[in-house]
Amino acid sequence: MKINAIIPAGGTSSRFGTKNKLIEKINGKPVIQYTVEVFEQSNVDEIIICANPLITEELHSIFENFKKVKIVQGGNTRQQSVLNGLRAGECDYVLIHDGARPMISVDLVNRAIELVQEKKALTVATKTIDTIKEVQDGKIIRTIDRSKLYNTQTPQAFEYRLIMNAHLKLMGQDYTDDAGMLEKLGQTVYILDGSYKNIKITTQNDIDIARIYLATD
Repeated sequence: MKINAIIPAGGTSSRFGTKNKLIEKINGKPVIQYTVEVFEQSNVDEIIICANPLITEELHSIFENFKKVKIVQGGNTRQQSVLNGLRAGECDYVLIHDGARPMISVDLVNRAIELVQEKKALTVATKTIDTIKEVQDGKIIRTIDRSKLYNTQTPQAFEYRLIMNAHLKLMGQDYTDDAGMLEKLGQTVYILDGSYKNIKITTQNDIDIARIYLATD
């Protein structure tokens, strides 16, 4: 049995600033290196990074001594990048994880690997703790019952053939969530409880939060 991890890294970090957030350093180490190191230590067999060409050379330098890492070209969208990763390495099960979520843990990755073999499709998620309002034209329409709401994170884990078929059927669209593609096709996707610490770095403020978390690991 082979387990792959796909790390989409083809974005431009437009909301972050002038520098690509994945190579922004936290405590002296690039964001994406923290992410990939976790998967290196996990039960994953191969890690496929789908890279923005502008940072490919730097990624090769960062990961030249990483035994599990393969770097391929990313696409113009996240969906295209993931498909490139799926095509770059056939396997039995695949985990798809945002490169900008460096606070992932080895334990959570390995639990996803175990559960996906039973469930075939899952996403890591946390229960919504804030009160959620539906708003239109600046006015609150209603308060949504949060007891059934979850905040989706990554990794998301799938039987390889299942997610590959979804990508082929929905090719050329702009999904930013692989589990959502399976939902669109009527497939059941399960929840694996995640961690509120597993945030995605989007802005400079997130770097400050990650610096605190990663300094204590």
